[in-house]
Amino acid sequence: MTAADALSQHSNGRVSQRIAAIAESATLAVDAKAKALKAAGRPVIGFGAGEPDFPTPGYIVDAAVEAARQPRFHRYSPAGGLPELKQAIAEKTLRDSGYQVDAAQVLVTNGGKQAVYESFATLLDPGDEVLVPTPYWTTYPEAIRLAGGVPVEVFAGPEQAYLATVEQLEAARTARTKILLFVSPSNPTGAVYSPEQVREIGEWAAGHGLWVVTDEIYEHLTYDDVPFTSIATAAPSLGDRVVVLNGVAKTYAMTGWRVGWMIGPKDVVKAATNLQSHATSNVANVSQMAALAAVSGPLTAVEEMKKSFDRRRRAMVSGLNRIEGVQCPTPHGAFYAYADVRELLGRELAGARPATSAELAALILDKVEVAVVPGEAFGPSGFLRLSYALGDEDLAEGVGRLQEFLATAR
Repeated sequence: MTAADALSQHSNGRVSQRIAAIAESATLAVDAKAKALKAAGRPVIGFGAGEPDFPTPGYIVDAAVEAARQPRFHRYSPAGGLPELKQAIAEKTLRDSGYQVDAAQVLVTNGGKQAVYESFATLLDPGDEVLVPTPYWTTYPEAIRLAGGVPVEVFAGPEQAYLATVEQLEAARTARTKILLFVSPSNPTGAVYSPEQVREIGEWAAGHGLWVVTDEIYEHLTYDDVPFTSIATAAPSLGDRVVVLNGVAKTYAMTGWRVGWMIGPKDVVKAATNLQSHATSNVANVSQMAALAAVSGPLTAVEEMKKSFDRRRRAMVSGLNRIEGVQCPTPHGAFYAYADVRELLGRELAGARPATSAELAALILDKVEVAVVPGEAFGPSGFLRLSYALGDEDLAEGVGRLQEFLATAR
């Protein structure tokens, strides 16, 4: 939805200004369009959604089936999550990131997006600013605005591997800054901050009394021996001014199960739980029991999926970098490649001259039936995000179509 559409909706009095101002999720919109075209019989290759193409591991599905047979899971449960799942998440957090918390610091949410919104809604007052390293996941600024806050973009381009520096963050900080949003590994760029960078940024935030909201949902998806580092443990000087966001969607191929969580100080988590008690109540119990099996179980299936992601990552980056006018740094995390296509803008392609990455993405979908997400969804124009969480054959076909089409740019 464009700004003009939002203004039109509000002006007719039918939709509130607050809700009319929210843009739809660009990544889900691209994915929905690709799926609709496929359903109509068109051979679309979809690089849009960040969704593993693997089924959820069998032992997790089995746990859900067993839970569905138990009458106690047919009833309401505590709004903040099943006690056994909250305890398991606390134990998993210590196991995976060395961060010690107890179950009272955990809120189980309806997917990671609810954890994102409730964190900002709980911490922000109107006008409070949030530093948002850019490119960013499309939902972050919308959630911040909906909570009354002001997102402040801090752009880090490909020349610095999409990694924001302390100097950039300091230049953007004002008296209204309350929160630093920190994401590593990153969606959309796949960038991963080194342990030293994480510590430096965390200590800088602590030194200025800022909160840090850190999204760690891609913690298990790093490559080339690059480690995941939690800012909560790398910068202990932050104390209790950290909120950790996570979930089972990406690690365990459970996007449709809708289980995420936030971890934070007990007073913040209690306030967020109060909000959730009025918004949605508990997450579906069957999904919670599936999540319990996931976070309590081995990471064997995760490692197998990661091998496939790694292979696809290398193939995609290699293929994109063979296109004249495209530059794609090698991502070290998540399952996205973020290609710089600024050199292609304004050049003639199929009788058109796309001036923005949004126009280029639309042209690519129309002419060669490949769905990509334009940079406008994540910050500045001039970039394309491609997910490599799809089958090898589709990936090769899609990149091949891009190579052939973009080679005609003049």
